[in-house]
Amino acid sequence: MPSWVTQGYNEYATRLPAKCSLQLKEIPAEKRTKNSNIPAIKIKESAKLQSAIPNNCRVVALDVKGAQWSTEKLATRLQDWMMSGQDVALLIGGPEGLTPDILALANEKWSLSSLTFPHPLVRVILAEQLYRAFTITENHPYHRAG
Repeated sequence: MPSWVTQGYNEYATRLPAKCSLQLKEIPAEKRTKNSNIPAIKIKESAKLQSAIPNNCRVVALDVKGAQWSTEKLATRLQDWMMSGQDVALLIGGPEGLTPDILALANEKWSLSSLTFPHPLVRVILAEQLYRAFTITENHPYHRAG
């Protein structure tokens, strides 16, 4: 990833306290060429992603067809996740998205937007929105929606 992605992600991930820590587990995308077998690549990536999901955690898949939440709704979801005592795995798929078998594992499907974002930007947006949602739960002035 470009340095700006790492810096942006770390800016927000390190602001979160231990009780709401954000840990990145990166699974490199398979190499793609113009002659790549995309279905086979998605199956490989799916297997790697599935093996990276910790046991007994809540799985939230980022998917264009998922629910779109306001920041306030995300804050409510974040509080619910924290109160459950379960870790949460937020899954970001490869360029072609997540496979049906991974989506079937998800307890929730969340769409950041109906827009398509590049994967590096999704990482930064996700970290910032989780930090913003956390500040709402703590009545911190970072989030100043009118």
